Amino acid sequence: ERIRRKKILASIMGSEMDKIRRLPPELAEKIAAGEVIERPFSAVKELVENSLDAGATEIRVELQAGGKRLIKVVDNGSGMSPGDARLSIERHSTSKISTAADLERISTLGFRGEALASIAAVSELVIRTSDGSSGAGIEVSSKGGVETEVKEIAFPRGTSVEVRDLFFNLPARRKFLRSEQSELGLSVRYLTSAALAFPEVRFVLVHGRKEIINCLPVGSLRERIFELFGNDVLERLMEIDFRDGESRIFGFGSRPPEGKTDKAHQLFFVNRRPVRDRILQAALNQGYHGFLTKDLFPEAFLFLILPPEEVDVNVHPAKAEVRFGDSQRVFHLVLKGIEASR
Repeated sequence: ERIRRKKILASIMGSEMDKIRRLPPELAEKIAAGEVIERPFSAVKELVENSLDAGATEIRVELQAGGKRLIKVVDNGSGMSPGDARLSIERHSTSKISTAADLERISTLGFRGEALASIAAVSELVIRTSDGSSGAGIEVSSKGGVETEVKEIAFPRGTSVEVRDLFFNLPARRKFLRSEQSELGLSVRYLTSAALAFPEVRFVLVHGRKEIINCLPVGSLRERIFELFGNDVLERLMEIDFRDGESRIFGFGSRPPEGKTDKAHQLFFVNRRPVRDRILQAALNQGYHGFLTKDLFPEAFLFLILPPEEVDVNVHPAKAEVRFGDSQRVFHLVLKGIEASR
């Protein structure tokens, strides 16, 4: 009887376990890539962040069909050696972290370091790069994450990444992309944020044959706002700058009683990373409560500088959100900054 029960149990366990199976590596890579690369703008964001982390002072982005047909990002950053270029499209390869302790103090933008691998898994990718050490560069081509060609080329110090036919091997994902103009709008919004966060860097965005953004390097946030939005916007803003120990909040906010009819004009950056955060938005709106014309919301370009160990940026696949070690302290930092500037 005991043997019979063991056989029955083994049969039941076997039939249940048969429902669990290992995914083929290529399918697992596509799923993982889809968490990071949701749409063309996601690829633009990851590539531009890599350029900034590489110390680029000039970044050019070219798009076709809103990025669905082509995304090309060219920079004059530190570039990669041939070995690094080939390794960069492999899963779990990164130059951003090396130990578990590094996760507690992330100071780069593209901290995951797997952007190229994720993009490569769902596109036709060509990387051209040189670190300037040998006087030559390398071109690495891949399709669906599989390396197809490697060759030596003449290339200046820096990196060029071409992404063609995003989601060609994930037709269901490609089918649900927005219109060309909607996808383009997301990239324009991101690059505008990046230009605000890095006024010392030149940003160019070209869609088809039309140049949409061309920001020359400037020396301050004020100059960048003027460059992007004009003097009319600057005139209705007041400067905010407040320090509390190692933490700082600076930027610009509405000059009371001016304001906007919605919250779409509230931009937040944490350690130069554009983020969406309810705590920051709530603190901003509370700081202006009673000082704006009824039914208006403050406009803001606010930057928080916090010790890296007090910010967890590893909470969102697309790095659009952060978690604060002491959210109440951050809330009051924003409030104090606004109060000290009114």
